This record gives sequence, structure tokens and C-alpha cells, in this order.
Amino acid sequence: MSRVAYVNGQYVPHSRAAVHIEDRGYQFSDGIYEVCEVWNNSLVDMGSHLDRFDRSLRQLQIRAPMSRGALVRVMKEVIALNRVKNGLIYMQVTRGVSPRDHYFPPKDTPPSLVMTAKSVSRLKNDQIAARGVGVITVEENRWDRVDIKSVGLLPNVLAKQKAKESGAREAWFVDKNGLITEGGSTNAWIILKDGTLVTRPATHGILKGITRGVLMKLAETKGFHVEERGFSISEAKQAQEVFLTSASGLVMPVTKINETIMGDGKPGPIVQDLRKSFHEASELIKLNVAGD
Repeated sequence: MSRVAYVNGQYVPHSRAAVHIEDRGYQFSDGIYEVCEVWNNSLVDMGSHLDRFDRSLRQLQIRAPMSRGALVRVMKEVIALNRVKNGLIYMQVTRGVSPRDHYFPPKDTPPSLVMTAKSVSRLKNDQIAARGVGVITVEENRWDRVDIKSVGLLPNVLAKQKAKESGAREAWFVDKNGLITEGGSTNAWIILKDGTLVTRPATHGILKGITRGVLMKLAETKGFHVEERGFSISEAKQAQEVFLTSASGLVMPVTKINETIMGDGKPGPIVQDLRKSFHEASELIKLNVAGD
């Protein structure tokens, strides 16, 4: 079955989905996006994702393309049309189509909304997690407002490509103080020798990950202390365990930082348990989706 996309009020074949060349997302990266996991025919933490979606719109002064209720209906329809049981739904809103000009277009310019969904192999992701992944470190060179989920991701793209060329899966940005901010598409975590989980505070320096927030709740229910503070590359290399969180990868063990192998080079027991039980702390909205 061919994939289907939603583009400004229409459900169209994914292969023919398109926006106007003067869409401000294309011209200026003037837009925001959100990604939500679909797991076992359920939308995961949809409410929190949509809260962040709304916040990003407000921060960039882009008006919502429709009500939340209508948006949820479109999300469910896109998932159903693409028969996604396990995967991701992506939605993006830009300031709309207008003759190219740095100034905002007239206030009555309708925002553009596109939405896609795709299936993701849970088995493949679990196999990656069973091995663990490598990360490299790069200099922080992004704008100050990475707390906004903007489509302006070129520094992230270049960092992740550098990681790929180095045989790693992720790149950690390191600020001027030598502290890790976050990954190109993930939040960064370490577990200290005493079992304390450490992650950077969700200020303007990082994106306030939804998966990050759920993981914090899950860890605390399991009796772990969570400390929000910065940590250095050196501290990360000396940690008991290291991992990443994201909607697409959930809880992903890190077994190599630059050229340093972590421990015995295998994912540790705490991270493995957190990954296995992650959805126990998630908000799940059941869907009626046929197929796999």
C-alpha cells in the first residue's frame, strides 16, 4: 500500500505531496515540527507532544492551523491511512506561503500544515539497543533558542552526518564551558556510580524532550534519584552507564564516547530495564489501525 500524506486540507499520495516554493518553511525555515511515537496501535504521550507543539507555535508567533481536536482527528486519519501500528507521525507547521520577504506576511496568511506517518521496525530498534550506540562530541554552534522545536536544523544535520562518518550514531554538542548540552536529535544522560541519573536542565540550552520527561518520572518510580545539571565529557566517560532519549529511539544505551569504550562495551542493566519498562510511564491513546 502506498503511503499517504496530509497537505493543507488534502490527503494525497506521499510521492506527490508538495508545498509551494514560496512556503516560508522552504525559504526561511520559518516553521516548527513535532514527532510522536505510535506503539502497539497507540499514540504515545500525545498530550505532552501537542502542548510542546502549541508552545513552539506561540514562541514563533505562528497561529495554529486548526483546533487541537481537529489536529488529533487528522493525526489519527494519517496513521490509519498509512496502516501504522508501530512507528512515528510527523507534523509540521510553517508561517505559510507568501512572496519572499524577511518580514512576517499579512496576519491573514494561512499557516501551512503537513503530516506524514511511517512504520518503524521495533525489532530493528531493539537490536540496535541491545548492542548500544556510539556518540562523538562537537562544538555547540546552534542558536540560543533550541528549546523551540524549529525546522531550522542544519547544525544538527551536519553534526549527525559527522557522527555517521565516524561510525557513531549520535553527536553531542558541547558548550563553551565544556559541558554537554544534548545530541543532534536526542537528550543526553549519564548514570553515576551511586545510581543517580543526571541530565542537563531543560532551559534554553536544550529541547525539553517529552521522552526525557517521561523517563524522569519512570526513574523516580523505580527509586532512582534524578539530578538536573550539566556534565562534562570526562564525567560521562567515567559514568556507570550512559544513554540517550528521544521519541524515535526511546531509551538508547551508549557504549562508546569518541574513542572511549564504556565499561565492557555492552549496555548496562539500569538502561536496559528503563528501556524495557518505558511505556509503563507513558500516556497511551489507543487507535483503531488495521495491518502492521
